[in-house]
Amino acid sequence: MPYEDKTLTCQECGTSFTFTGGEQEFFNAKGFTNEPRRCPACRQVRRNQNNGGSYGRAQREMHLINCAQCGKEDHVPFRPRGDRPVYCSDCFSSAESRSSQ
Repeated sequence: MPYEDKTLTCQECGTSFTFTGGEQEFFNAKGFTNEPRRCPACRQVRRNQNNGGSYGRAQREMHLINCAQCGKEDHVPFRPRGDRPVYCSDCFSSAESRSSQ
């Protein structure tokens, strides 16, 4: 069954937007039963407000460290315990590539 484009009104900003046949097909394939209530621009704004689309997930807390190898300051997404060395992203990446060879 071919889908036909529909004109919908955004509940957020009140502008009209087109819910294309391709989008309808995608929604159907994903099992979504409701039509979108927001225009693409308002959906993007909402996504950005919700940590880039990660609903319910808190923004990751970053911790300042000094790299155990080069001494450079960097941030890591975990709280260092002090009993193990912590590396900057460059030194960690180079150590990972050496170990996978």
